[in-house]
Amino acid sequence: MSAVKTDKVFIFAGRATKDLAYEVAKNYGIEPGNSTVFQYADGEFQPSFEESIRGGIVFLIQSTTPPTDNLFELLMMIDAAKRASAEKIVAVIPYYGFARQDRKDKPHVPIASKLIATMLQAAGADRIITMDLHADQIQGFFDIPVDHLFGSSLFMPYIRDLKIPVEDLLFASPDMGGSKRAGVYAKTMNNSFVVCYKHRNKPNEIGEMRLIGDVKGKHVIILDDIIDTGTTICKAAGIIKEAGALSVRAMITHPVLSGNAIDKIEASELEELVVTDTIPLKRPSDKIRVLPTAWLLAEAIRRIVSHESIDNLYEITIRQKGFANKLFN
Repeated sequence: MSAVKTDKVFIFAGRATKDLAYEVAKNYGIEPGNSTVFQYADGEFQPSFEESIRGGIVFLIQSTTPPTDNLFELLMMIDAAKRASAEKIVAVIPYYGFARQDRKDKPHVPIASKLIATMLQAAGADRIITMDLHADQIQGFFDIPVDHLFGSSLFMPYIRDLKIPVEDLLFASPDMGGSKRAGVYAKTMNNSFVVCYKHRNKPNEIGEMRLIGDVKGKHVIILDDIIDTGTTICKAAGIIKEAGALSVRAMITHPVLSGNAIDKIEASELEELVVTDTIPLKRPSDKIRVLPTAWLLAEAIRRIVSHESIDNLYEITIRQKGFANKLFN
């Protein structure tokens, strides 16, 4: 299928998030670009654009989820676009993988998120669009513009549509690092938040968790950017419910959901887990609600093409333009 050219704008899909990329193109109003990936017998692969992109603005959509083939595929697509004389190359990375490695937290380890930023620029990316980075400082790893979108643009309308009285609502962070996020939500809703203090024995293994704050008689919403094994969120939900909360939900942008994470969610005290489609869900679950990001990414692309600001892509814009209907219909 050949791309319909609108001011020479092209939207191409990487294999990791192909369905999302097609929805972004649909929301933007063009057909997705025609590309293929040739696979060799030994696992080596070669992306190829099957149409001319010379002089065009090329948006390459790919979440860099494991395995690292997805990251390398994106790097190869950027290189191919540069060699095909694209005027501008924008890497749209809904989920920026390796973002948890944003600093040296012990000796002799890499800062992988910085390394990836360097590789993306070296490959030829002129701009990055991403969503809910694990650490804000990752934007500073780039010497090119980074448009950082926020999951709150999706979650805040959903929270309001729950019709829970503000005085009965409470936000929670599953760890100390996420307290800033919970604080922003609490300030927006003019209420408060609690924190679960946790100590890890090693990655993905919690040694101890304690609740800081009173949740009795409240409807609690746990906020985070990534859910991986689900251990932290499920343990936090159990502690919060045991402390007297009326209900516990979690709203988390990126559903990595490794191993048996979905089984843990289904067996937990969580009433529901609300995520986005930055990463394809491994299997459906009655407890998991997926909110679409395609319209938000498409709107960011439209504003970049037309040289408009994306600073006001937040709840007011969503309500004014009727985007909320795209969340719940």
